[in-house]
Formats: sequence, C-alpha cells, structure tokens
Amino acid sequence: MAQVPQTFLDGLAVRTWCGLALRALGRARAEIDAINVYPVADGDTGTNLYLTVESAATAVEAVFAGYETQPAGPTLADAVRAMAHGALIGARGNSGTILAQLLRGMAQVLAADGAQPRCDGPALRLALRRAADSARQAVAHPVEGTVLTVASAAADAAERADGDCGTVARAAHQGARAALAATPAQLGVLARAGVVDAGGSGLVAVLGALVEACTGETADAEPDRVASTPNALPDPEPDPETGPAPAPAPDAGDCAAEDGGPAFEVIYLLEADDTAVARLRTRLDALGDSLVVVGGDGLWNVHVHVDDAGAAVEAGVEAGRPYRIRITHFGLGDVHTGGPRPPRERAQRAVVAVVPGQGLAELYTEAGATTVLARPGEPPASGELLAAVRRAHAREVVLLPNDAELRDTAAAAAEQARTEGVRVALIPTRSAVQGLAALAVSEPGRRFDEDVVQMTSAAGATRYGEVVVAEHRSWTTAGICQAGDVLGLIDGDVAVIGADVTATAETVLDRMLQAGGELVTLVIGDEAPETVAAHLETRVRESYLAVDTVVYGGGHQGALLLIGVE
Repeated sequence: MAQVPQTFLDGLAVRTWCGLALRALGRARAEIDAINVYPVADGDTGTNLYLTVESAATAVEAVFAGYETQPAGPTLADAVRAMAHGALIGARGNSGTILAQLLRGMAQVLAADGAQPRCDGPALRLALRRAADSARQAVAHPVEGTVLTVASAAADAAERADGDCGTVARAAHQGARAALAATPAQLGVLARAGVVDAGGSGLVAVLGALVEACTGETADAEPDRVASTPNALPDPEPDPETGPAPAPAPDAGDCAAEDGGPAFEVIYLLEADDTAVARLRTRLDALGDSLVVVGGDGLWNVHVHVDDAGAAVEAGVEAGRPYRIRITHFGLGDVHTGGPRPPRERAQRAVVAVVPGQGLAELYTEAGATTVLARPGEPPASGELLAAVRRAHAREVVLLPNDAELRDTAAAAAEQARTEGVRVALIPTRSAVQGLAALAVSEPGRRFDEDVVQMTSAAGATRYGEVVVAEHRSWTTAGICQAGDVLGLIDGDVAVIGADVTATAETVLDRMLQAGGELVTLVIGDEAPETVAAHLETRVRESYLAVDTVVYGGGHQGALLLIGVE
C-alpha cells in the first residue's frame, strides 16, 4: 500500500493560503454581504473580509519579492508575520478586525522563538487554539453565534484531530461549518433574518482555503448561508426532568434592535503601549459597543461603534498616535437591526471618487458622490475601489481616481466592474480639485456619454497645484530640496522651493493664474497656517479682477494646500 505523504505548512504554503483565501472570499463576497445583519445590517462584511485578506496577501507577496534572489525563500515565520501584519494594518469592519486577530494569534505560535521551519499537525492545533482565544479576548463583550463561536468550534475540532496539517485543517474546517449552521439558534437576530452569521461564513471560506493549501485538495462544498428556519426558530422542547425550557435570553442583537444602535463606526490604527491601550479599552467601552481592539507590540487596530466619533478619536490621541482614521456614518438603511433588508433599487448613475482627506470626503458626499478615502502614503487597492463601485449600486458609474498614480488601479477596478454588468467610465483626474470641477458639471439627466465628455472637459481645463513639506533631501525639477523645505507643485511637477508656506503658496498661485482663469479653488489641510486662506483670497481679489475664489477645509489630507484654477 502506498504511503500517504505527510502534509505541512511552510512559507510557500502560507502564500498559497492567502491567495486561495482571497479567491474564495472574492467568490463569496456578495453572498456574505447579503446576509450581514449583525452587529450592523450594513451589507459589507464580505467586502471587509476580502479587503482584510487582500492586505494580508499583499504583505506576504512583498516578503516573497524581497527573497527573489535567494533560492530558499521566506521562512514560515517570515510569511506568517507578514500575513498577520498585513491583515492588522488593512483590517476593515468588525469581522475583518477579528480575522486580523485570528491570524495574529496563529502567527504568535508559528513564528515563536524555537518554532520549526515547517508547521506540523500538533503546531497547527496549537495555533488555531491561540487564534480563537486571542480573538475572543480582543472583543470587549463576546457574543455567541458570531465568528468567535465559529473560530472556537474550529479550534475544538482541530484539538480532537490526530494527524498532519491536512488532517487538522480539514477537521477545523468541518467543525467551523457545523458551528456556522448552528449560529441562528444562538443569536436571535440571525434567526429572524433566516441567515447564518456573515463573519463566521467568511471564516469558513478562509479555513477551506487552508485545507486546500495544506493538501492540494478542495475542502467540502461551501455551507448554505441561509438558515434552515427562515423566519423563526421552533419553540424549545421541554426537558423531561425540569419542565419547559426557558425562552432564550435577550442577546446583544436584540438589544441593538430596540435602541437603533450608535450612529458611527470608528476604526483607526494606533501606536501605543499596553498600559495606554488598557485604559483606552475602558474608555471606548463606555462610549459605544462592538468594541474590538487587536494587535500588540506597540501597534493596534481599534474598532468601535459610537454616537460621538470625535470622542472615540480623542481617546486614541490620549492613548498614543492614531492614524488611518476611518469614520463611517450608518445611513438610515444601515441600522443596528436584525430584520432582512428589502432589495435596494439600482440608481441610474453614480460618481465614485478617491479623496485625500475627510473634509473633501464630506464635500464630495454632499455633492452625491461615493468616496474612497486615500490616506497619505496609503493608496487604495483595486479591491477597495471595486467595493466602492458596488456600494454605489448604480447601472452607470463615473470613476474619478484624482491621482495620476492611481490610474492603473482604477482601470483594473473599472474592468472588473464591467464584467459584473456595470457601465463604468474612468476619467483620469490627477487631483481632487480636478475631480471637483468634473463633479460640478455632472448632470445625471444627460446621456451617459455626453455627461462623461463634459466632466472630462471640465477636469482637463482645471490646472492643479499643491503645497507640501519635503520629507527628505532630493532632486526636483526646481533644484535640490532639503528635508523640511516647502515645495510648490504645479500639474505634478515641483515649481517652487521655499521656506514659508504662505509665500510659497502665493508664488504657486501667481504662476498658475498667469495663464488666466475664472475660478480659484483652495482646499486647506489641517496642518496649514490658519492665515493662508485669507491671505490668498485677498491676493486674488486685489490682483486678479473677475476671478472668484472658493475655500474648503480638507482635513488631514497630506498636502498643506490644494489649488485648482479653472
């Protein structure tokens, strides 16, 4: 009889796992979004899990790229550390944040000092147990019937398995599937909606990818995501000794359904020590619900639902240095209820725009656009742009990347959206002020092609400039700059090197207006001097007749100032 080869997990298998998990979540994303009713029925759990794993996979690929000239390649420890770190910095939403902690828990075992270069069955059992336990500890108030329950069941099943990695992974996957099917019996909000837990469903897909990475064989078919009892659970059967079973106690979902839940989801990365994070947990727990704080070693991902988003961010500032701050307002249809949501009718046309700051995001949103926030040095991935196109839920979409370096990324997202039946036009805007000009002339009542032509023309007729601070010494088109110099850019090229923000901004504006113009748009970043806007407005009013000026607050947008001249 031929001996079955032992399966194991090494660096290459981790890379394969990430790729397979991303593919599995890509296939299941829409279905998982559709059953997302807890803790908030906002229909984005599948998308959030996909983006979290995409970030993990990108980090792993970066490690492998660094080893291209070395035949051995990354070790298991290298790969799992990259996977966990990528998931941590890219975690989205409640379930994505928990998944990041699950992967971190596994990495703590598989990358520990003295760990073997290959993970065997016993090591994988330990890693899955550490993952489930650490994820549960990261959630302020764990609720059964969620992804936490599914993770614990996977670890329990793995501990009962005796064999290599493939055997353990398959047992974990089967245990997770069984637990997922039982989630409606544990969480009333799921039973009322007739669905299983969305986050748990995503975890089953990730574990199925682990089986395939370890064995080369596909896991069992994905479980049904609709509960077998679509409207309600049957009454509990009476126990012959104790009499009728008591009715289930109200759970977190029931409570949320009664009071509507907090209005905002707040997520940010935080650099802070353990003591400060312990205090932060206590403060955020008093402010809202769905609190999940994951990470360690000085870097944390914080997720909470609150009514006072500012207070949640201020708590992070007191604890350390928060960044990549995301604040999402739950719309009228995205409340903390468990009832099924009626299908939303597709809009005819929508605009999706990448914006560099919260102030511009609010401005674009008020104008009717769906926005993707791009933080300094952190351009969005194509999956994030595609998710925004899907979120816009329109038959026709105009995509504004607002950055020359995002053109290829936006083109990839547009191409994928077209395969899903959405008509997408990409306008190659290179700055948010060009996007504003395009958005200002958009008329949904026009034919799509005509609207795109008008928007493209408006964007092309808008010169754009920005004022930034140099981060290091470098060569530029205007000469050599030193770290800390103020740079004035026009149409993407450095035109001015100065020492004063206001003086440099004035020089940039004057050069831009030499070719004429009718309207100047100023977008002021939080780090710009308070007087710069008033100074530039006065300059335009006194020196350029018949030129109007509009000023917007851009928030933390990277550049001190954005300038548009139409």
